[in-house]
Amino acid sequence: MNSYIHVVQYYETDRMGITHHSNCVRWMEEARIDFLKQAGWDYGKLERLGIVSPVTAINCKYKASTTFADEVSIEVSVEEFKGVRLKLHYIMKNTSGKCVCEGASEHCFLDKSGKILKLHKEYPDFYHALTSLAER
Repeated sequence: MNSYIHVVQYYETDRMGITHHSNCVRWMEEARIDFLKQAGWDYGKLERLGIVSPVTAINCKYKASTTFADEVSIEVSVEEFKGVRLKLHYIMKNTSGKCVCEGASEHCFLDKSGKILKLHKEYPDFYHALTSLAER
């Protein structure tokens, strides 16, 4: 999978000129959407199938600051998938390769009425794709 590249926007910085910490969670979402798209399961497809995937937990460890116009490369990997819960890991690096943030997010899969989906039975292709990504 290719890393997702985010360029820090001016509005993402605070009065001190550094990126506000809240943006890392947004960037994780951007990278997650791109990651699933690269895997052939973009969010539009999931929504058309009736699959929703809420965030159940999120964690960020800030290691270094970024500023306006910095490029941040975000590597996403599947840390764990056991059929119901997906745990993703994110490493954000600046152009010199220094880690600026490390994070994790957890997700479950629901139908539009909020019922937990059994992906292995109801969406086996998606289940196998996530299982394959977890084995890398």
